[in-house]
Amino acid sequence: MDPVIVVGAGPVGLSLSLALARLGVPTVVLDETTGQEETRPARTVVLRPDTAAFVARLGCADTLESAGTHWTAWRTMRRRRLRERVAFAPDGAAAPATASPVHLPQHALSRALRTALAHEKLAEIVTGSRLADLEQDEHGISAHTRGPNGTWWHGSYLIGCDGPRSTVRKLLDIRFPGRTAVERHAVAALRCELPWPGEALLHRSPPRQGGGPGSEVSARPLAGHVWRLDWLLPPGRELVTPDALVARIRDSLAGWTSESPAGPADATGAEGDGALPRGRGHGRLVPPYELLDTGVHTVHHRLARDWRQGRAFLAGDAAHLLGALGTQGLDEGLRDAENLAWKLGLAWHHGASDVLLDSYQAERRGAVAARLRAADQALPLLRDGRAVRWRTVLPGAARGRSTLLTDGHLGRGPLGAPPVYARTPLAPPAEQSGSLLVETPPGAPVTDVAVTASDGSVVRLRDRLGRGLLVVLVAPGTGVWDRRHWQSAGLMPQLADAVGALPMDAEILVTEAYPGAAAHTVLLVRPDGHLVTALSGVRPAEMAACANAVRGGAHGPVTGSGRTRRSGDAAASGGGEAGEGEASAIDPVGSSMLHSESD
Repeated sequence: MDPVIVVGAGPVGLSLSLALARLGVPTVVLDETTGQEETRPARTVVLRPDTAAFVARLGCADTLESAGTHWTAWRTMRRRRLRERVAFAPDGAAAPATASPVHLPQHALSRALRTALAHEKLAEIVTGSRLADLEQDEHGISAHTRGPNGTWWHGSYLIGCDGPRSTVRKLLDIRFPGRTAVERHAVAALRCELPWPGEALLHRSPPRQGGGPGSEVSARPLAGHVWRLDWLLPPGRELVTPDALVARIRDSLAGWTSESPAGPADATGAEGDGALPRGRGHGRLVPPYELLDTGVHTVHHRLARDWRQGRAFLAGDAAHLLGALGTQGLDEGLRDAENLAWKLGLAWHHGASDVLLDSYQAERRGAVAARLRAADQALPLLRDGRAVRWRTVLPGAARGRSTLLTDGHLGRGPLGAPPVYARTPLAPPAEQSGSLLVETPPGAPVTDVAVTASDGSVVRLRDRLGRGLLVVLVAPGTGVWDRRHWQSAGLMPQLADAVGALPMDAEILVTEAYPGAAAHTVLLVRPDGHLVTALSGVRPAEMAACANAVRGGAHGPVTGSGRTRRSGDAAASGGGEAGEGEASAIDPVGSSMLHSESD
């Protein structure tokens, strides 16, 4: 069977190719660049715990550790007053609600992904390959490239991960409506000592920048005493001059740090020629700093109308643009890759129904649409300064604004929390699910508890994601037993027989406890970490029905038995309606983000 073609070699395309290679699916990554990652210290990414775990499983754990920073706390300030301080527990000991994001330069992440991909025999990166044309039929899809390696590439599926100006999206004639320049930020990366080492900061209405309702600056630490600073710019298209940016840097540093005279190191760091910049910060007490990189980041909000056309898919910035109010576009792009990889893995090895393939758009487009809708509704309330209007929505104007902004930055609430696929077409019918209530609702990401694998190793639940179903048995006291005993005692033989008869690959794990789950609860977890159902005890019929639903066979019978069963192309009939209906139901009709501008 032909390989999967990935167009674009950014973090999303590289991670998708890696995830497919780990599933035994060959891939070709078409990269129109030379393959050299530009070093830009001011271009950084913030990964939430779920996306950081996904990247770590792909072989980038060392880079996350060496180049990334786990914040010790998050501060929210208004003028000179501390409004909120969220402390993060030590890495590995935190509950999901208090786990720190990972902050690192994007070029470090991309290089780590390229290095990991270079060791994969099933993956190939072809540089200097610019996509020119696409052709597809029921048997496969072909891509024509121009450049030094210009030729026709034949694949089983193709994913456009080629960014905001996606050629794949344009060749498929998919509209990309939304809004331009929702927010603009001036960005700087600098080496400096700030009074809260390791803690990130959101400072609203800082006095030295006018104190107006729309003024805002954030400071986020990186490795090596480097900080990324972001200033929210007023609406408009005025250019940010170097002098104006240096003035912002000096004003912010002078307002945050204790009094210390500005010396030669400051002047050299700011300008590189020993000349002190003129600006509001000139003449004030500014600590020494070294300016490494600057830029202006413009946030757009856009959402592609369709994420799948036949054998072609969109992912990452090719499918969506977001990033206002602290949300992270790369986080959503990596979730696209994780969601799509295991589904294409099933399709490539065993065939797939349209229910399974359409579920990618239904789940991921729905999740991003909800995120964009939340930001679209919150932006006027947060940015126009009308406290009376805000209080009609959420009592306590200052507290409400700070909390919502903090949620976006830390991955909480409607602006940042991991998605819940409550309306997925892969959910089993209610009469077959046998669902038991635990703290995690069906469709939500599971809690990352410690689990014991079949070889006796104790790992985190997220470490086992990515390949097949996870069947997790809650068995208090198992940890003190020798593996040879508990694998042949109690429910384990019955559970092993039930898992062996499932219509897709599955792994049995055992945990001492899971939030809200009683002893002998059995959790079924999708390869991307979302809960399918929780059952009371071993229930083979319900387990088989749930596994059949996950592989896209919910609207047809299970045929045969055993883990290596193929779903077959015959299961594809009738699946398109479910996928299309779900996508329509979750489309945020009436939201200005979808109707203000065309592609």
